[in-house]
Amino acid sequence: MIKRKFFWALPLVIILTSLLSRVSAQTNSSGNSLAVIAYCHGAPDDLDSYPIEKLTHIIYSFLHLNGNELVAGVHDSLAITKLTGLKERNPGLKVILSLGGWGGCPTCSQVFSTEKGRKDFSISVKNLLEKFKADGLDLDWEYPALESIPGFAYSAADKQNFTLLIRSLRQTIGENYELSFAAGGFTDFFDKSIEWDKVMPLINRVNIMTYDYINGYSTKTGHHTPLYSTSGQEESTDNAVKLLSTFGVPKNKMVIGAAFYARIFNNADTINHGLYQKCQFEGFVGYRSFTEYFSQHPGFVFFWDDIAKAAYAYNAEQKLFATFDDERSVALKTTYAKEQGLNGIMFWSLNSDAPDNGLIDIIYRALNQNPAVYEH
Repeated sequence: MIKRKFFWALPLVIILTSLLSRVSAQTNSSGNSLAVIAYCHGAPDDLDSYPIEKLTHIIYSFLHLNGNELVAGVHDSLAITKLTGLKERNPGLKVILSLGGWGGCPTCSQVFSTEKGRKDFSISVKNLLEKFKADGLDLDWEYPALESIPGFAYSAADKQNFTLLIRSLRQTIGENYELSFAAGGFTDFFDKSIEWDKVMPLINRVNIMTYDYINGYSTKTGHHTPLYSTSGQEESTDNAVKLLSTFGVPKNKMVIGAAFYARIFNNADTINHGLYQKCQFEGFVGYRSFTEYFSQHPGFVFFWDDIAKAAYAYNAEQKLFATFDDERSVALKTTYAKEQGLNGIMFWSLNSDAPDNGLIDIIYRALNQNPAVYEH
């Protein structure tokens, strides 16, 4: 009897969710035509110094599973309360809770493989949303049906179970809360992780992680967050958008990602200024620390790949290679999202931006200036 009621209600949920998504894609809380979504890991002490008025969403990253339930510890609760308090400055701001992150979903495959696990989780999500007066959930399960961290369980059935999870969540939380998920921006994820035709009608948006194409496991340098593909690197933001379109994903539900951090690699050969050379991963540098880092490592020369529309830097003396988004690439990504009719642009992470004259300001200016034709 319960199942019969659910399936009668599902078409109405799909219609309402689709309408909400269209509204969100047309006008967001800051008056822009795109959503501007910040992932925030914790609530930094200087959060009040960021231009919160220029955001439409903040996604708190991350909550985790305790058994079958999503839980918020003391630190999480304080951080979420801090974030929801920002609505006093930006009444249209939506605060979204998030599950997982890289390494943050070790039991997701097992928990979401059962109807009870999915139901318990969905109820716990609704309880937290009501408790914190938050506005929705973003799933960051990295990645259904794909191997990630050694020892983490995964199964081909994760693909179907993810669909069942989304259905359970939408049935439980209703249509008034937003529901999204973070998607790997690479081909294997698109092919193997998601039943796109079944999932997309139930969610508000998909946040495509169009960064970390070159990552901590990479042994060859490249652009970790390029806008376009090159002869040396097929994976890119534009490639991800085109591939998702072939799966029938509507563009007004796609959000592309910008990286507010650099990835640094060592031992890159001087050929081609270190680009597409053998390397070892060294670390991260947040945008807010770029000036400090590069001044402490004199010898970096900065370059621009006009095909990828991506910035990089190379230090020949120390054989250090840096790949990152900068002011120019972020502006071009924002304009791309606007010209392509996407739902918006998101970034990891708020904490990495400079509070004053940072990359959020670049996004805001790109959204609000006269429409420009993005370079390509």
